[in-house]
Amino acid sequence: MSEESARELKLATRIEAILYLKGQPLSLTEIGELTASDRSAVEDALIELMSDYAHRDSALEVIETPIGYSLQLRSAYQNLIEDLIPAELGTGTLRTLAAIALKSPLLQTDLIALRGSTAYQHVQELVDRGFVRKRRQTEGRSYWLEVTDQFHQYFEVDKLVDLGFPKPDDSD
Repeated sequence: MSEESARELKLATRIEAILYLKGQPLSLTEIGELTASDRSAVEDALIELMSDYAHRDSALEVIETPIGYSLQLRSAYQNLIEDLIPAELGTGTLRTLAAIALKSPLLQTDLIALRGSTAYQHVQELVDRGFVRKRRQTEGRSYWLEVTDQFHQYFEVDKLVDLGFPKPDDSD
């Protein structure tokens, strides 16, 4: 693989991470600013990323929407949303919960940097519902956020293994 190809792959991987973390469609300009890359490089990396997702057996896909590019669940898996996610939680709150679940434990300051200041309200709602626990940092002013047993029970995380999803790593 040439050095240029390695850089493009790295850019495509960075774009994938950004689309996942932002959780909303982003324009070419926004992606370029976030990656410090020119428009042409971003377009090439997006084409590569979209092609990669199109050819792999994945529940996710990268699509172009009228307002930008987005990483989203394939339509074939939409029934999982209805089965696994309570309708009373908004999309933003669910994305915040997903970030906490994937990175648990996660510093609240890191979550806010990732999701924006509205995540403060999301965290409070998730704590109130018993899905997330806050622990004060021993050194510092932030809180550690982690999912609770109630989260695992409510979302039937163990049943996801039966559906073919990998078992969460409990060694962390």
